[in-house]
Amino acid sequence: MSRMRSVLRGCGSYLPARIMTNAELAEKVDTSDEWIVQRTGIHARHIAADDEPTSTLGLKAAQAALADAGIPASEVDLIIVATATPDHTFPATATQIQAALGITQGAAFDLQAVCSGFVFALATADKFLTSGAARTAIVIGAETFSRILDWEDRATCVLFGDGAGAVVLQAEEGAGTLADRGVLTTHVRSDGRYMNKLYVDGGPGSTKTVGFLRMEGREVFKHAVVNLADTVRHTFEETGLSGADIDWFVPHQANRRIIDATAHKLGISEDRVVVTVGQHGNTSAASIPLALAQAHMDGRIKPGQLVLIEAMGGGFTWGSALIRW
Repeated sequence: MSRMRSVLRGCGSYLPARIMTNAELAEKVDTSDEWIVQRTGIHARHIAADDEPTSTLGLKAAQAALADAGIPASEVDLIIVATATPDHTFPATATQIQAALGITQGAAFDLQAVCSGFVFALATADKFLTSGAARTAIVIGAETFSRILDWEDRATCVLFGDGAGAVVLQAEEGAGTLADRGVLTTHVRSDGRYMNKLYVDGGPGSTKTVGFLRMEGREVFKHAVVNLADTVRHTFEETGLSGADIDWFVPHQANRRIIDATAHKLGISEDRVVVTVGQHGNTSAASIPLALAQAHMDGRIKPGQLVLIEAMGGGFTWGSALIRW
C-alpha cells in the first residue's frame, strides 16, 4: 500500500568563524586539553560573534540547505526551528528566518526539546508532510549555547559550542515499504522527573533572567546510554532491522564516550558512526544536522543508504529517527 514519505532533498550548515580551543579555555578555568579530550573527545568549539544571534546562524544553514536541494525558498510552506537559545522570548526565531528568506506563506514556529530538538522537529515536520498539511519543509537546529554558559564552571563551559544545521524535506509518494526514500519511522520520549539533572537555572516565567546551564554529568551519561538504546530498540522492533542493517549512525554529538557506548550497545561498528564532537563540541539541537551536512558534503552518506539519528536532551527528552537517504 502506497504512502506519503518525507524525502530529504538537501542539507546545509553554518559554523561561526571564531574557534575556541581547549588551550584557550585552560586560560579561563582550571582545566587542560588533556583533561577535556580524555573525558569528552572535544578539541575545539565554534563561538558566535556578538552580531550573530541564533536566527543568523539558522538562516545561513537554511540557505545552504536550499541551495543543496536546488529548491527555491518560494516553495517552502513550513519552517521548524529547534532551539533552546532563541533570539527573543517571542516572536519565534523561525518567523525571523521565514521573513529573511522572503517567505510569506505557510507556518513557521520554534520547537524546544533541547539536544533532542532536531529529532523532535523532524518528527513533527514528517507528520505535517505525510498528512498533506504541508508540501516542503525546512527543519533547522540552531543554537548559541555560549550565551547561557557559566564560563567559570569548568564542568559545563568546556562542553558546548554554537552552530546551525538544516535539512529540506518534501512530501513524496512511496510504496509503503522500507525501500522507500525518506523518513521511515520516528520515536520521541520525555520524562520530566529528571529536570534537575540538566537544566538552565533561569527563565522569564521564573527568575526573569536568562540563567546558566547546570548539569550533573555522571547522571546524564548514565541515563543517555540507556535511553538512547531504548528508543532505537523500538525502531528495530518496528522495522525488523538491526544495527547491522544501518549504513550510518549519526548520534547527538554530546560526548565521545556516550557515542561509543551507545554504538557498541546497538551493535554498530565504529566505522559507520559519524563523529563531529571533536571539532564542534556539543551544539545541542544543531549537532545532528551539522553532522548530517558534513557527512553528506564529504560523500560518506550516499543515496539509498539507511541513516539512523538519535539524541537525548535536558528534561529529559530523547528520540530517534530512521531515514533512507
